[in-house]
Amino acid sequence: MATTMRRAVITGLGVISPIGSDLASFQQSLRERRSGIRRISHMDVSELPCQIAADIPNFDAKKYIIEKTQRKSLKMMARTVQIGVSVVEQLVQTWGIRQANIDPARIGVEFGSAMIHTELEDIGHAAKVSTNCQPGFVDMAIWGKTGMKEIPPLWMLKYLPNMPACHATINHQFRGPSNTITSGDVSSLLALGEAWRILNRDEAEAMMVGGCESKLNPLNFVRQSLFQPLSRCNQTPEQSVKPFDKRRDGTVLAEAGVAFGLETLESAQKRQAKIYAELVGFASGFDRSKSGIIVQKTIARALAMAAIKPDQVDHINAHGLGTADGDRWEAHAIAGIFGRAVPVVALKGYFGAAGPAGSLLELLASLLAFQTGVLPSTLNHEVPDADCPISVLTETSMPVQKSYVVKLSFTEMGHVAVAILKKWE
Repeated sequence: MATTMRRAVITGLGVISPIGSDLASFQQSLRERRSGIRRISHMDVSELPCQIAADIPNFDAKKYIIEKTQRKSLKMMARTVQIGVSVVEQLVQTWGIRQANIDPARIGVEFGSAMIHTELEDIGHAAKVSTNCQPGFVDMAIWGKTGMKEIPPLWMLKYLPNMPACHATINHQFRGPSNTITSGDVSSLLALGEAWRILNRDEAEAMMVGGCESKLNPLNFVRQSLFQPLSRCNQTPEQSVKPFDKRRDGTVLAEAGVAFGLETLESAQKRQAKIYAELVGFASGFDRSKSGIIVQKTIARALAMAAIKPDQVDHINAHGLGTADGDRWEAHAIAGIFGRAVPVVALKGYFGAAGPAGSLLELLASLLAFQTGVLPSTLNHEVPDADCPISVLTETSMPVQKSYVVKLSFTEMGHVAVAILKKWE
């Protein structure tokens, strides 16, 4: 058991997203302020109130999965799982951890995922044959006798949320701790925090941390479009998500995969790995009342763990959902700690709300900003809302001036996660 705090650093990055499926293209889209939100083309959405989303252009898992034995398993993966497995492959190619002299039993996996929605081809026919000719009604007796036989026998393996982590461990023989966190939009950030704790407990030397999601499954999209606060800016999709803007009318669903390589500083230095940043603080909480008080306390605990004060923070990487209530709640929480002194970056205008992948996807932008020295700006924030008393960054060439970033994420139920990373110098 470790008796002192082990320093943990990020030494690998991978991304598959609506604005780029490698670090260079992702970074270029941020620099050019190019949004990946567009009209949906893979299904008929003409009768839905929301007709836009942020999808991954031309995604094909076979571009990333090279080995034939692994390719055969793709047919048993839902799109979300394929995205997760693909971004893991992308990370492994550049991380260099497999070439390091590290016992595979000391390399683990932490993934943020969600309950994956069944694709129509796997359940549609079974539901159809189970109806008793009354519109919208499934007869459970028919379902048990006939319908279930129409479900593919390995159906569940396509949709279990722990499948991305399972495939990562199997494909690369990572035999350390392997866990999956399913807590909505905070999942991958919680996975980062848990991976850090695993390193601190000396249960591993390195951890692959990731998140994946595709919210564009037809069943899910219809449900979300009808019941969730999604933007109706169908004619101008690239202007749809307006974080902390007075005109905001909702968020946009997305898909993405992201993966970080996290390891002890000792391990990284021993193998002379490239270091992007150091994870110096982490805290989580549950603000069910959405008063912002628990969010503030969570931020304060993370700052205390990092041993820094608010004025040492370069910028806050906000959740910035673009909804009326969500942005108001978050802004007041941020203001309670930082006031208007620290700039706030909100990035969902680029790539929408990617659920369990979203928090690490947004944090990736800050890590790349540490490399270039220039922060990404917030899209579509043009009319500040007096009820969001924070300083939202809209400048296109704002330099990184200090060494710390605070990443904040939350869910509609009130789960909160905060990570603090320090620029590696």
